[in-house]
Amino acid sequence: HEKWGQKQKCCICVFRLQTHQWCFLLCSVILFHALLFGADIVEEFLLQSSPAAYTDRFVLEVRERARKLDLTETRLNTSQLYPINSEPCLHHQDLLILTLVLSTPGNSSQREAVRNSWANQTSVHSVAVRTLFFLGSSHLGAELEMMREESARYGDIVQFEGGVSKGNWQRGHWEQVKMALRWILLFCPQARFIVLSEDSVYLNLPALTSYLLGLRTHPDDLYLGRVIHRAAPERDPDKPHYLPHQVYPEKYLPDYCSGPAFLLSQDVVRKVYIAAEDVSLPLPSDVLIVLCARRAGVVATHSARFSGDRHIRYNPCCYNFLFSSARMGVGMMGVAWWDLGTGKGRSCGMLETYYSLVVCKAMTYLDQLSFLNNDKSQG
Repeated sequence: HEKWGQKQKCCICVFRLQTHQWCFLLCSVILFHALLFGADIVEEFLLQSSPAAYTDRFVLEVRERARKLDLTETRLNTSQLYPINSEPCLHHQDLLILTLVLSTPGNSSQREAVRNSWANQTSVHSVAVRTLFFLGSSHLGAELEMMREESARYGDIVQFEGGVSKGNWQRGHWEQVKMALRWILLFCPQARFIVLSEDSVYLNLPALTSYLLGLRTHPDDLYLGRVIHRAAPERDPDKPHYLPHQVYPEKYLPDYCSGPAFLLSQDVVRKVYIAAEDVSLPLPSDVLIVLCARRAGVVATHSARFSGDRHIRYNPCCYNFLFSSARMGVGMMGVAWWDLGTGKGRSCGMLETYYSLVVCKAMTYLDQLSFLNNDKSQG
């Protein structure tokens, strides 16, 4: 009996020890998930746009000018502004999403990868979508000829007269964005939503379309993407994006949607275009967009399903949930396209989606840490 009693006590002790271990593991798992997803949850609640009060006289003036904007008369004289042009909206009176992919003449391989993957869709969930490539000019005759051949073959190229020079990339890119906004107002004013993207982005049009179709009302003033909160302007004159205090005296930049992919409703395109007439600062285009949007009373709306400028470590069910992932190479574009059912979406259960997000998010953080460590070691 004594031996049996001692065995029972030992079993109870072991059971208690195992219970404590399970509690510890459970707490560790909860803490891990809180750290992993806590920032996104906080962002979803804190970075949502608040209703703007349009009491500022300048804001009201910009909004009224945008409402009355009519570029019909200038459309006949656009052949010099856009030597290569496509008009995808002629036969689409109800185009839900128009995606303009900003590219450069020499980046044909990346365009081909986009064209053979997610851009190869004209109808998603029974609504019309279109994707075009928006390029600048080139001083090289071979590149110009290549663009003409590419346009003749695919019919998805728009080229504006101007370019993004390596010497002044920021200003050239901002001119490209403004010319893209003008082209939208001239040739595709019926598109309800516009996505501005770069050719290194994988865009999940089925997921984004489902989100937009699920909105209760047709939203105005929608400026949607991964919001960068309380970014400080660069005050060091020796660094890129230097912004003198006398030019921009505020402590923080306005909350803006990080490139290289974000969404604008058609009315926001008009408002930003009007407000951009005299905006020219040494800043990235995504920051300049929000400066123009703010002048029109439009604020950014956060969605953690946009990746911003981060590359998300690939996982099929993770990508099935996200709207975008940046820095995608040619090979990965095709892999993601086939894994996600060539535009039909992938069947992922709730639990599978959740743990896929855990995996790809954790691996993305590890990639970022290794990238930072490499930068420090090189420095």
